[in-house]
Amino acid sequence: MQQPQSEHPATLGELKLSGYQPLPVKAELRKNLIHKLRAGETLFPGVMGYEDSVIPQIVNALLGSQDIIFLGERGQAKSRIVRSLVDLLDEYTPIMEGTEIPEDPFRPISPAGKAMVEEHGDATPIRWIYRDDRYGEKLATPDITIADLIGEVDPIKIAEGRYLSDELTLHYGLVPRINRGIFAINELPDLAERIQVGLLNLLEERDVQIRGHKVRLPLDIMIVATANPEDYTNRGRIITPLKDRYGAQIRTHYPEYIEHEIEIMEQEASVLDMGDYGVTVPTFMKDIIAEITHGARNSPDINQRSGVSVRTSIANFEALMANAFRRALMIDESEVVPRISDLAFILPSFQGKVEFEAMEEGQEDKITNRIIQGAVKKVFDRHYDVNNLESVTMSFNEGLTVETSESMEIGGYLSILERVPGIADVFRDESPGVRASTVEFILEGLHLHKLLNKYSVSGRATYTG
Repeated sequence: MQQPQSEHPATLGELKLSGYQPLPVKAELRKNLIHKLRAGETLFPGVMGYEDSVIPQIVNALLGSQDIIFLGERGQAKSRIVRSLVDLLDEYTPIMEGTEIPEDPFRPISPAGKAMVEEHGDATPIRWIYRDDRYGEKLATPDITIADLIGEVDPIKIAEGRYLSDELTLHYGLVPRINRGIFAINELPDLAERIQVGLLNLLEERDVQIRGHKVRLPLDIMIVATANPEDYTNRGRIITPLKDRYGAQIRTHYPEYIEHEIEIMEQEASVLDMGDYGVTVPTFMKDIIAEITHGARNSPDINQRSGVSVRTSIANFEALMANAFRRALMIDESEVVPRISDLAFILPSFQGKVEFEAMEEGQEDKITNRIIQGAVKKVFDRHYDVNNLESVTMSFNEGLTVETSESMEIGGYLSILERVPGIADVFRDESPGVRASTVEFILEGLHLHKLLNKYSVSGRATYTG
């Protein structure tokens, strides 16, 4: 956590003399948003593909000082966006020192805070908190209680001699402890209805009953929530008054374009240090990984209600690069370049990220391979015209046979270039590793166009005419 500068006022009196005037949280967010818009700054770094859809809706909601609920399947950057809202808060904010919840020194809301100002006046101590400390979130689960979110009577304070009717006996929950900040509830529909009622009372009616004790807490807080559309709209698990409390309902989506999927994949993938090995990823291999995810999102064999997260692309890319590195280590080559034959090793990562509609034994592998083949063919058609590779197919029709495998050395692919007329014409200044990868890509593309036959046994593929 960053530390505030030493010249910040340390007492309420000094704060008054400085001329500082705190704004309500939503007004503060609005003010800083306007400044960023005028300056042309990026609002949500690392969030891609939402520039013309989701982000304008968020901007409008913030300009209108509305609470927001984000609806979307898993892996649609909902949490990243919510956490990025913190960047729209002031860098430092003053709160009272010594109170259980963060309180505006000018407008304390708890009995303890009010008593402190009444006792110390302008000498009331204050401290400055960094914007990151003004954010809190909670994953909604059925076992969450009012005590977790709002508060509970503290038995220790009762044992110390306080009366049950004394508001000072309360131990505040998560929401009051984020006063003067942003609180996010992930998967809101999973919150029990009685807890939703308590949350509504606190936010709308400004009071809540805890063990029969009525507490008024006019919190200054922005509440953001996320939910899966199926849970939110079909199962009726959000009480109507709470649903009505949110001013903006914003629907997120998966990347609509391959380019955005690839940008996210490259940004988020954990491709670890590979030492002195040269690493090159051909463009077509990145395209294929992204197309596999897009193909899964359109496949009737994949459960679309649960979604196909961008994390699928990320995990598949990591698995692809790991296998390419493993090959370089095993056969002692200095270049790490993924190939078509490496795609067989993304099955564990892919199948761990999606839900299949078919439950029959062995169907998952067939569905996965069908999606991979569809992606390879689609990308091949973007890179090559089969009519320009006619000399290659003719060589195979005249009896040529070549063999490839995931563990084949680069030299083996370079010898294929010498044996297949016309295939070397597609290269420019690519490295040997990229040439090897491209040879596999072309052979597989021609096979998927039914121009070559392919026989696969134990990881080795034989292409014939």
